[in-house]
Amino acid sequence: MNLAGVLDPTARTALLVEGESDRAAVETLARRRALPLRPGRVQVVPMGGVTNLGHHLAALSAHPEVRVGGLYDAGEEHVVVRSLDRAGLRPPGDTADLTTVGFFRCERDLEDELVRALGVEGCVAVIAAQGALRSLERLRGQPAQRGWSMEQVLHRFLGSGSGRKELYARLFTEAVPDDRVPQPLDAALRWALADQAPASHP
Repeated sequence: MNLAGVLDPTARTALLVEGESDRAAVETLARRRALPLRPGRVQVVPMGGVTNLGHHLAALSAHPEVRVGGLYDAGEEHVVVRSLDRAGLRPPGDTADLTTVGFFRCERDLEDELVRALGVEGCVAVIAAQGALRSLERLRGQPAQRGWSMEQVLHRFLGSGSGRKELYARLFTEAVPDDRVPQPLDAALRWALADQAPASHP
């Protein structure tokens, strides 16, 4: 894989995420904290799925000056560990705590983390403000969703409809109280920003 045209050649930090919705959440959190990701310093790179992690790490190996971290789902941790090992980015004998190498785990996925952080009522309020409450209720009433929790229905709602995951990743991140921001999202942003301070001058 050639990252030309994907990675800013001046970037010093690359935060690898599975898709566009994850990028939307990271960039939204940075903006709401008045800490926008500076061009030429930090870039959030959507990979189009965690199975592409190995290809991205291999391509980034040609840029040893770039710090590499990421967000991933717990169910895909074996893919992340294997890819990091192949790239030589995990110290021998290191434990499963991948935060030591800049990778942060969502328990299911980032959408689920945001739903739990904002709560059902908060999520429904955001959806209603978009005029999409009827679509949510229609989905909830379908036989296939009978017996589902509202959290499960919300997760399915976010995954159906073109662009919906990205839209609500941004809106939920804007709405969630700062003290309830999902820990992996918060940690990934803090890690990415750690190298963003301007260089000091003598």
